[in-house]
Amino acid sequence: MVIRRGGARSKTRHLMRKKKQNKGKLSITRFLQEFNVGDKVNLIAEPGYQAGMFCLRFYGKHAIVQGKRGDCYEVTIKDGGKIKTLISHPIHLRKIK
Repeated sequence: MVIRRGGARSKTRHLMRKKKQNKGKLSITRFLQEFNVGDKVNLIAEPGYQAGMFCLRFYGKHAIVQGKRGDCYEVTIKDGGKIKTLISHPIHLRKIK
């Protein structure tokens, strides 16, 4: 049997790339943003901060905030027919208007 090569961030060269004008320091407002239970968020990973990053197969999906766990938030998404719970840092979440 063949063993799978690569880890969680393999084949993400273009996905985890930042544009030239956005490179550098992280935004402190996005780092400290607060969410309420029931808020709808978009899962957009911040490549400059790896802690609290969700699995990249869910990149760009819509999620609903279920609660807070430490500094991170519990969000639920629908993946196929299943509802899955992810734990993500607020820097990787963007609120949907």
